[in-house]
Amino acid sequence: MSRRVTIMIDDELDKKIRLRQAKLIQQEQASFSYSKVLNDVLRKNMK
Repeated sequence: MSRRVTIMIDDELDKKIRLRQAKLIQQEQASFSYSKVLNDVLRKNMK
């Protein structure tokens, strides 16, 4: 289940997340929301 949360993200991290999002969209020819990319990054690095 998802929950709406407000957080503050540094500019350089936001830029990196958006670049990753753009790369995924180009590679997969599919839609990737900012939230999905952020959740994937957190899951990968929180193991």
